[in-house]
Amino acid sequence: MIKIEVPDSHPRAKSIRVRENLIEKCHQNVVAQAGLIAHGRGEAFDYLLGEITIPPAQESIRAAAAAFLLAKHPVLSVNGNVAALCPKEIVLLSQTIPAKLEINLFYRSQKRIKAIAKELKMAGASEILGIEKKYSTQLKNLESHRRIVDKRGIEIADLVFVPLEDGDRTEALINNGKEVITVDLNPLSRTAQKSHITIVDNIIRCVPLFINEINLLKKSDMKTLKSIKTDFDNKKSIAKVLLHITQQLSRMAEES
Repeated sequence: MIKIEVPDSHPRAKSIRVRENLIEKCHQNVVAQAGLIAHGRGEAFDYLLGEITIPPAQESIRAAAAAFLLAKHPVLSVNGNVAALCPKEIVLLSQTIPAKLEINLFYRSQKRIKAIAKELKMAGASEILGIEKKYSTQLKNLESHRRIVDKRGIEIADLVFVPLEDGDRTEALINNGKEVITVDLNPLSRTAQKSHITIVDNIIRCVPLFINEINLLKKSDMKTLKSIKTDFDNKKSIAKVLLHITQQLSRMAEES
């Protein structure tokens, strides 16, 4: 693998370093090759957002934080890209809520499961579900490897956080009675469209904001949390995101 030095003066230094990290994690079996393609697609949508956390995303983060604090059995589903992009942050999020961490993969192998578990343990995770076969069961109405879940985690969860997710499993989780929250830079994806709460943002920016919001809302009473969650409308939120992108493109066209 060729290592490159990215000078701080490079206008895309941060994003190139993120890409290089993903490539390295791909060689370490954490990230699937298809995960590199998925990240590139996400970057394109981030450009359209202006590479910032926009107000609709902040509103979604607040609603999601309230939903987490109201949930009885919340679970954070972790795939290779999540483990590579923000391992420390996702572990801290699980500790802040608190919520279970569960590895769930489309491109599933024991080698990848062990590699991702290692990343999470290095980031401070003490308990990781989705590893031991004796606790495995299957989601109904799903044929991919994503159907394999942990009896102690997603199987009994009332709320599942599925960042950078496949649309088929999002639908399957909902059909199995789960509330679903996602982070997805593509507001048009099936996952974004089907989830109960969609945060259209870069997960690297989003999770620290998520942690802060949960800490703030922990001081709120149940009535306030329920009101925040009930007042949120995911379809309207996505519409606001699409309007932001349209306005962003119009400004760029005027300036060119």
